[in-house]
Amino acid sequence: MGNKQEQKVLVVDDEEAILELLKYNLEKQGYIVKTATDAIKGVEIATKFIPDVILLDIMMPKQDGVETCRQLRGIPEIAKAFIIFLTARSEEYSEVAAFDAGADDYITKPIKPRALMSRINAYFRRDVQKNEASDQIVIDDLTIDRTSYTVNLKGKEIILPKKEFELLHFLALNPNKVYGREELLQNIWGSDVYVLARTVDVHIRKVREKIGDAYITTVKGVGYKFALN
Repeated sequence: MGNKQEQKVLVVDDEEAILELLKYNLEKQGYIVKTATDAIKGVEIATKFIPDVILLDIMMPKQDGVETCRQLRGIPEIAKAFIIFLTARSEEYSEVAAFDAGADDYITKPIKPRALMSRINAYFRRDVQKNEASDQIVIDDLTIDRTSYTVNLKGKEIILPKKEFELLHFLALNPNKVYGREELLQNIWGSDVYVLARTVDVHIRKVREKIGDAYITTVKGVGYKFALN
């Protein structure tokens, strides 16, 4: 994603005080920042700004954050962006709905600026490390290209959000090896990000919806594997 001076963050929240707080702390870290006070405006800005990270509230006027996340994930240019929810909603069903819509992380308010900055910096560090180890995996009619973050199945390009892509790539890189949910959380989300184990199930389901059920299989009571015949 380039130098920090080129890394862009979009903050979407209907509370002006939160926007000002986050904008100040992010710009202090060297990020380019834009803000929006409602979801509709946020999507409009995102399509032109093409942010690397989107910080998104759930409860907003005009359109809620979950639907906005789903809408953003449908825009090809934003498919690689990290989408992080910052919300007062702490219920498990809200968190599951957020991940189901394509979120990468879910943080409950009140916001701790220093902890949030560390979290965002960690995302970028892992992204750089993974790009350095980029490669291409070709299995039958399926091509997974880490250099361009693209998936091609039978000649058709398939758009996967960042975490779905990383999950598919990780499993395909280690075919026929079974991974439990906790192990996948550790390898894909990292130890500095807390998410529910069910998040893995949600992302596996979303990947299967896009590439079919033939590649990733469930080993009952254990976890998941990328199956090679």
